[in-house]
Amino acid sequence: MLTTLHPLPKLALCLALILASLVVFRLSFQILLFVAATLVLLIDARIPLRRLLLLMVPFALFGFGFFTTSVLFRAESGFAMQMAQEQGGGPDVAPGLVLFFRVLACGMASAVFALTTDPGRFVRALMQHLRLPAPMGFALLQAMHMVPDLRAELLQLRMARAMRLGRPLRRVPVPTEAISLAIPLLAYAIRRATRAALSFEARGLQRDGVRTTLPQPPMTRSDAIVLATGLAALLLTVWISGRLPV
Repeated sequence: MLTTLHPLPKLALCLALILASLVVFRLSFQILLFVAATLVLLIDARIPLRRLLLLMVPFALFGFGFFTTSVLFRAESGFAMQMAQEQGGGPDVAPGLVLFFRVLACGMASAVFALTTDPGRFVRALMQHLRLPAPMGFALLQAMHMVPDLRAELLQLRMARAMRLGRPLRRVPVPTEAISLAIPLLAYAIRRATRAALSFEARGLQRDGVRTTLPQPPMTRSDAIVLATGLAALLLTVWISGRLPV
């Protein structure tokens, strides 16, 4: 369902989730939000569990210092104590533990938008509904297409080198191989940037020019219903977490 939702209401809902996570300093709310976002990705978006676990690793590492300080060493950092005092954190739970789950909750909420939204459709919606300038929109589209193309080009270069040397392709390149591939990748990126600049000139991407756009799917009543339901569920989660002891 989320993959067919209009990008802008989905963005508003995900930003509301992140904002609520930053405002409500309660461990129960952070855990509920983290579990809800994870279940949405597993059930609705059908993201494999292994991919989700790998996605959680950088967020977990970011908050791991707060977790180890609170749970393993029974101490609190000055930043965690200050956040608890400013946001009304209770004395019943370690502030570092709240910050650890806050990082996970915000990461999963952002992943809900990133993994269920087509980037091209999102940029076109920004251009049509929020009047994003055409040069900036096409630059974002070029960047979003260039990143996976660089990955594919890197794989082709590694496969060609492995065939020339007569050895199997390594899963992870060694440092010497990665350094030797930097120059070919840089040359490929420069060629792509030159072609992108030429395509910008061909499209006449002036800031004040009058442009026509292809019709995009409008926001429908179902989008508004999903947005209202998500906000109501968020308010209910805040209320439930307020009734819990931590």
